[in-house]
Amino acid sequence: MSQNRPYFIRCASCRAKNRIPADKVGQTAKCGKCGSPVPSDALLTDTPVTVTDADFGVKVLNAPLPVLLDCWAPWCGPCQMIGPIMEQLASEWKGRVRVCKLNSDENPQTSATFQIMSIPTMLIFDNGQLMDTMTGAVPKQQIIQKMAPYL
Repeated sequence: MSQNRPYFIRCASCRAKNRIPADKVGQTAKCGKCGSPVPSDALLTDTPVTVTDADFGVKVLNAPLPVLLDCWAPWCGPCQMIGPIMEQLASEWKGRVRVCKLNSDENPQTSATFQIMSIPTMLIFDNGQLMDTMTGAVPKQQIIQKMAPYL
């Protein structure tokens, strides 16, 4: 990935995609459609973001980037296998995708809303919409293939 490649981030007000030059990441831009401020500090996150029932809407549904949400539990062996993959993907996709983690045991409301019956379950969101689901300890390459349209 070229260091000069621009990033794209959604405006929180109108949801329009805005291009952010690589050298402007971390600064607040202005939405080209509605003129609202567009903070680009979300593009600097290179670790999974912890999500709860209370902040699910802000961190996932209103995210400025596509989201890969890992629904997991600390007692789950396959979840422990997926954890390092999520760490790697968060680093590799920095500025392109927001990788998030939701502890299903501690957040029953979100788990029930999306009918999480098996863990790990990974949910893909774009522009606030659930786009796809993966269940089980799937290989990293399969996750990458599912996320390809959003990168």
